[in-house]
Amino acid sequence: MTIHVGEDRAGPPKNAVSAAVRECKRIALELRGIQHSDQFIKTLFVEFATSAELSKINDIIRQAANDCSRYDLKPHLSLLYKNLAVATRCDLAAAINIPLTRVTFDAVKAVRCVSPTETPADVDAWRVVAVASGSGDRSDTDTL
Repeated sequence: MTIHVGEDRAGPPKNAVSAAVRECKRIALELRGIQHSDQFIKTLFVEFATSAELSKINDIIRQAANDCSRYDLKPHLSLLYKNLAVATRCDLAAAINIPLTRVTFDAVKAVRCVSPTETPADVDAWRVVAVASGSGDRSDTDTL
């Protein structure tokens, strides 16, 4: 799930994800539905409701990375990166039925991305540069 987009700098990603996971081991978010857009990186996506915990994680990452970008937190999980006609995107979004109301996340990854990402080759160039996992027991909520 995308929770922050910031500048590409060598040192901060590991510190940022570690700080976020230390503060918030797991986070459960309510699903708002399947959405689509004409942006390549948000062709088809699951939209989540924001929460105080998620905003806290976003703030921790910004502070740990010394990031002053103006990223607007709109939590989502991308399902498809592709250039598609509006009618096709609408049909796909309408055809997806997610049988969950909440999803729990228990890890944070920093990914170095080509910016702007506009092609499949750009996505292939993405690299995970830092990972931190939270601990805690699993609940009845599905975990991604």
